[in-house]
Amino acid sequence: NIPYDFNDTDYSVSDDVLKAYLDAYVETPWDALKYLISEANYGGRVTDEIDRRVLAGYLNQFFCEDALNVPQYPLSSLEEYYIPTESGLDVYRDYIQTLPQQDKPEAFGQHPNADISYMITDSTITLESCLALQPKTGGAGAGGVKIEDTVLGIIDDMLSQTPQPFNHEKLMKDKADDPSPLHVTLFQEVERYNILLNNMLSTLNMLKKGIKGLVVMSSDLDSIFESLANNKVPAIYLKAYPSLRPLGSWTRDLLMRLEQIEGWIENGYPRVYWLAGFTYPSCFLTAVLQTTARKNAIPIDTLSFEYSIMDAPEEKIGPQPKEGVYIKDMYLEGAGWNFDDQCLCEPNPMELIVNMPIVHFKPSDAKKKRNPAEIYQCPLYMYPVRTGSRERPSFMVFVDLKAGDGDSDFWVKRGTALLLALAT
Repeated sequence: NIPYDFNDTDYSVSDDVLKAYLDAYVETPWDALKYLISEANYGGRVTDEIDRRVLAGYLNQFFCEDALNVPQYPLSSLEEYYIPTESGLDVYRDYIQTLPQQDKPEAFGQHPNADISYMITDSTITLESCLALQPKTGGAGAGGVKIEDTVLGIIDDMLSQTPQPFNHEKLMKDKADDPSPLHVTLFQEVERYNILLNNMLSTLNMLKKGIKGLVVMSSDLDSIFESLANNKVPAIYLKAYPSLRPLGSWTRDLLMRLEQIEGWIENGYPRVYWLAGFTYPSCFLTAVLQTTARKNAIPIDTLSFEYSIMDAPEEKIGPQPKEGVYIKDMYLEGAGWNFDDQCLCEPNPMELIVNMPIVHFKPSDAKKKRNPAEIYQCPLYMYPVRTGSRERPSFMVFVDLKAGDGDSDFWVKRGTALLLALAT
């Protein structure tokens, strides 16, 4: 998730540790080697716990008895990468010469689709750089339309779609007879969305006057003007919740979020929740745990979620579950989903994102004991920037998914994760 400044010194120290332990012990102490290298040496620079799993996953593959005992022990799914048979220095040099000049994603345990993700990211950076180099003048653009006129059209379109804020006081009075943790979350969400809506309505109307010369353009209005002209979401609006969507997609997404909130207000608890529709999804999940804790008179810190995959579409899902909630519209990245066996599988070529079925988040104080090799603890993130920010981390919770044909380390190296929202 986070780029780290690993250097040659880290490699040299790890190499010395490996030599010392191989020479000092008859039986190789694999656990000690893994700890010293992945946790102490390289791991000492790693600040993200999920990144530590990646280091441990590679060491579990390479630091094992098979690496010493199996002839030409494979280092990846590609035939070119293996540990050559013990021989002289010339043999090792000849083997190195046979290695490809450019490593494929499979060499690192990843899927070929990883190359596509890299190229998309690289192309996006190039296009954004080209856009930043364009002149910021207010002259006529393509077709002789002035940029001010274009922005005014965008403002009018956004103002026509942006609804008025919710009546927060009336909502609290209407729901006063049911002071559940979920309703507290609803009140908080309405309050945050009201701040966003008020901010949008006031700044868009002020910017409209500024473009027409009726008020002085402040630095904040200039920033909003530039964002709208480039089809980007103004930074002041992103304080409500993080997003990578362009302006048009972000506006449609906002309307869907408000629609879910309004439906909850008018019709009561939804049967299925769209977790991405909350500004703070982690607060909603905590409220789900708190609801079960109060209902069963048990401490909330003894609860955690169990996850069940539902094999029915939303329209065929029954009433609300007795415990927990149904969650829809999550996206699986770095893997495919086998709907028949309800487990992870290899994705199809060019298939970067897979829609996940509805998942039942059920609070439980005693998780079922499963074979860890059969379960992959899949991290759930708010949006594609997995690091998030210091104020708003993107990581939320681990979702237990059946690992299918691969073990946990296999999917860790694939970077398999669940996302609540995409960049488009």
